Amino acid sequence: MAKNIKKALRDFWYGKPHTAEEGGRRLGELYEDKTGLLKHREWRGVKDTFYYMYMIWGYNYLHMVMDIVKFSNNPLDFVKGIWRYRWIGQTYLTVMHWFDRGLTGMSGIATEASAWHYRAMVSASIKQMCTFFNADTRLHGGKKNNAYYHTIYSNETVWGGMFYPWKDAGYQYVSMEMIPYFVTCHINSHVVLNYIDAVQSIGLPGDPCPMCQAEAGIFVLDDVPDSSPFTITCNEACDASISTSILQDWFFDKPLFSLPMPMQFDDPLVKKYCMKEIEQCWKFIEEQTGTLFSWDSMVKYLDRQNRLQRDEWEKWDVAAKTDYYPINGVAQALFRIYSTQYGIQDSFWQDASEKVKKIMYKCVEKKINPFPQTRHRVIAWSCAALYYSNWCTWAYNCWGLNVIINMDSLMFDMEVRTDSYENMLEDVATYHMWAPMRRMAVGGMHHIFELWDYMQRFNCDMVAMYDQLQCKGMQGVHGLFEDEFRKRDIKAFWMPHALPDCRTVPRAEIRRLINDYMTTVMHEEPLDPSLLDFDDSMTW
Repeated sequence: MAKNIKKALRDFWYGKPHTAEEGGRRLGELYEDKTGLLKHREWRGVKDTFYYMYMIWGYNYLHMVMDIVKFSNNPLDFVKGIWRYRWIGQTYLTVMHWFDRGLTGMSGIATEASAWHYRAMVSASIKQMCTFFNADTRLHGGKKNNAYYHTIYSNETVWGGMFYPWKDAGYQYVSMEMIPYFVTCHINSHVVLNYIDAVQSIGLPGDPCPMCQAEAGIFVLDDVPDSSPFTITCNEACDASISTSILQDWFFDKPLFSLPMPMQFDDPLVKKYCMKEIEQCWKFIEEQTGTLFSWDSMVKYLDRQNRLQRDEWEKWDVAAKTDYYPINGVAQALFRIYSTQYGIQDSFWQDASEKVKKIMYKCVEKKINPFPQTRHRVIAWSCAALYYSNWCTWAYNCWGLNVIINMDSLMFDMEVRTDSYENMLEDVATYHMWAPMRRMAVGGMHHIFELWDYMQRFNCDMVAMYDQLQCKGMQGVHGLFEDEFRKRDIKAFWMPHALPDCRTVPRAEIRRLINDYMTTVMHEEPLDPSLLDFDDSMTW
């Protein structure tokens, strides 16, 4: 009896231990069937539970309101936007459950560091929402205000750094799909299904990339704010994106510049051509805005971006060489891909990075291992399932699989020179060509097989191989990867998915495939058996 009381008090104070033995955590029992919602809050011990309540839930809800006040010309426009656009009403108010899914089972310093990455992404999302609504003619009685004429629209795969030269002249850049599509997928995976169904309803076949289908469907359902007099599109990541651009041009009916992304890599002549295309894009913006390219503004924000890149290299160095890296796989991947693609036009990325670095060096100094149950160091390769970005949190809690780095995090592994215009333009062209899902997915065998170098660099012993079923590029090299895995004696499991469409391969199927691999190939037992099989078919 005394022993049981002592254990109960210890579990109350510190939280239950992360073990497969009787009396350990059983996180799977927290979930309601089908919805995947929590029956009650996860008890992480006194200190961690109160930290989560006040410094994650409380702090972030407060700052979500403060961000609206900060970035909105009129906060009432934000309220109007919630009622007007499907993608905000079903994501903004539920965003803290996004934190919960990504931070499930985390405790101590890992929770703290990962949450700061989430905080930066929430601020960036609200900034873009407010940029939409400040200028949206649909929320202002059809009137085109000053914000409308100072907003630059682009496709989500156009790097935000393209617009640095106009930042200090008062122009705001916003991606047409990054919030309605990309961010929405992670927070509420059901919202984008309406867009996929909508574009197929007007005759588009169901076999092109579902990302491109969803991006086009936003326009079919008239769910994109009218916030800019012109737009810039891109053919990344594949030919299906060209169809998206055509539909966007059709529905938007505004001046449009298509900024092509070469399929050929590592060719000096192709890069020269790309540089000329970028300059033509900048000329187009000058003509549309009446404002000239600013070299000083370009250098200012590129220098900020380079500083953030150096921060990442510091983090990667700790992740590669030690067990003291405090950021979980989902927070690391989303922060990195979001910040690099969005561009460093605001301070929230740098602020979060500095906080995380401070936490990280505390781990190094005190030799704190934030993920002590790690059995395998995993590198995730190819394009991820957007509707299940938090699978790696589940994988660590269930099997001890610690995702150290993701392919998308490594896309922009470079700085941009600012010592001369020509060097800057050459590096910007490289950066543009190294876009998400381009360089290491369809950029040729040399880049696709960079996996082996990064696997060694980050000291990983296992590969989580994403298998995007509707990506014709990566499907074409599936067998080549299998051959290399066998030849190199690499442990790898495949995760089929359809980017944003959770109906094609449900989350439960992804977990089942990993479970089968870990039991039949690795012959391992789960850390938390309650996570092996649960029904979250209706979850966000």
